[in-house]
Amino acid sequence: MKKELLAVTCLFLAGGGMISCGSSPEAEKAPRKEIGIQLYSVRELIGSFGQNQQDYNTVLGQLADMGYTSIETASYSDGKIYGQTPEQFRKDAEAAGLKVLSSHCTTDLSDEELAKGDFTRALAWWDTCIAAHKAAGMEYIVAPSMRHIDNLKDLETYCRYFNEIGARCNAAGLKFGYHNHSGEFRKIENQVMYDYMIEHTDADKVFFEMDVYWAVMGQASPVDYFNKYPGRFRLLHIKDRREIGQSGMVGYDAIFNNAATAGVENIIVEIEASSYNDILRSVGECIDYLQNAPFVKESYQH
Repeated sequence: MKKELLAVTCLFLAGGGMISCGSSPEAEKAPRKEIGIQLYSVRELIGSFGQNQQDYNTVLGQLADMGYTSIETASYSDGKIYGQTPEQFRKDAEAAGLKVLSSHCTTDLSDEELAKGDFTRALAWWDTCIAAHKAAGMEYIVAPSMRHIDNLKDLETYCRYFNEIGARCNAAGLKFGYHNHSGEFRKIENQVMYDYMIEHTDADKVFFEMDVYWAVMGQASPVDYFNKYPGRFRLLHIKDRREIGQSGMVGYDAIFNNAATAGVENIIVEIEASSYNDILRSVGECIDYLQNAPFVKESYQH
């Protein structure tokens, strides 16, 4: 269903929870906001990370009709994206009215690479990966996670690895970042992993895609991090336990009101789980929430 047929206005709790809705002529005139979606959200429909790939064209059209303007992919494998050449995937996405913005992909260091600090094999993988994403028209590549690390020596090696990837992305005209879960907020040798990673990577090579839900689940405040490390968070994953605003745990108003300090350039919805047996209903509710939230700007491009 077209987004313009769903225009509503809503009242919100201070913490971001929706309390009432009703149709309004003003809502129908509201400008379309730039809101991306991580395609991992619809993995049951189109697959993810090279597995169980299915035709994505219908789903891309449905997402665009809801009002999403860009996509972050989650299925790079062997030079292809969702089983298609990067060029074909870009054509398909743009035909649906979606910008190919970003991608989640990575290759972890092996035990031997981690021990020796030799990234030769991994960086060769990244060279192919970067070329594919450039052909797809991406602006950002994001490592969605990293292998389990339990000492600062290995974490420092990973920071050097990320700097090397970032330098290669920069040379190709892309930006490289890292996406957190809750585990990065634990301590290793009395240092918080996430803080260490931010402080031991170069700001011009590595940005951080703050997943606000997982930060909260790690007992961290996104806004505190924005203030502690201004400008390091080019992308935000806007997420909740299920649909955005569902849990009442995430203070979206404060997060968005501090987006300029964070350095945010784009916001991306991701669904971890659905309240319904209908993932499209869930992602539709998410964009409706953000479209109607008065604290969400039309665009975060500088």
